[in-house]
Amino acid sequence: QVQLVESGGGVVQPGGSLRLTCAVSGPIFSIFAMGWYRQAPGKQRELVGMITFGGSTNVADSVKGRCTISKDKDKNTVYLQIDGLQPEDTAVYYCKGDLHATGSPYRMDYWGKGTPVTVSS
Repeated sequence: QVQLVESGGGVVQPGGSLRLTCAVSGPIFSIFAMGWYRQAPGKQRELVGMITFGGSTNVADSVKGRCTISKDKDKNTVYLQIDGLQPEDTAVYYCKGDLHATGSPYRMDYWGKGTPVTVSS
């Protein structure tokens, strides 16, 4: 079955950087887009940014200028680089895949389990 696994989270000091990775595995027919979301304690999940497999990207205003999304199409892997991290960036970061699994008649969203990021001195 299709799985999304995030990695790269951890504890970082304010002003630091992290590179998160989302690896997609399983019977994949086609990936249309991948997105990064985050959910801070006590808050709703919010979009950080997305990338289509044609290469178009967009990021949320809250991280614009500090965040880069990229992909390795051959590896079905997506990356989220965040620079200038601040305490308000503390959250669990989730990966979402908009994709069509092999053998399924539906295009669906698949979610990873998340990787925690804590920004603290």
